[in-house]
Amino acid sequence: MRRWLGFVCALCWLLPWGLQAQEAWTGWVNWVLDGDTVEVLREGRAETVKLRIDGIDAPESCQPGGQAARDALVVLALRKSVQVVEVGQDVYGRHIGRLTVDGVDLGAEMVRSGMAWAYRFRTGQGPYAGLQRQAQKQKIGLFGSRQRPMTPPVFRKFHGSCHGP
Repeated sequence: MRRWLGFVCALCWLLPWGLQAQEAWTGWVNWVLDGDTVEVLREGRAETVKLRIDGIDAPESCQPGGQAARDALVVLALRKSVQVVEVGQDVYGRHIGRLTVDGVDLGAEMVRSGMAWAYRFRTGQGPYAGLQRQAQKQKIGLFGSRQRPMTPPVFRKFHGSCHGP
């Protein structure tokens, strides 16, 4: 009985990080905030949803590569119909989800083109780690310069947020 109770407690502790409920819906991207966050007007709703793309981390808008990452996501998503599989919310209240446009996974495309890192909160390595290794090997996007690009958490540590205190 004691072992069973320990298992149930462990499972309850892991639920928020791994086994989140997923909700699928469609919408229209009406704004791209940066290389990993968009505003989506959900079908049948009047207000937009701020949505962070699951599995990636793009440069901050004020750091090197930030504008290029935003521009890349604009080309992929702005004013397009998207399918969203929502997996939860982050600590800032943004919805987190996987986005596809005509069957194309936007997170995968951002990492494949070197415009974002494969990233998963709490574990570091996201579902697109192989695509990131390819982009690094091909030296494209963020990985094209001689200097190693600074990940957003490291950038914020040294320079603070682009959006003020």
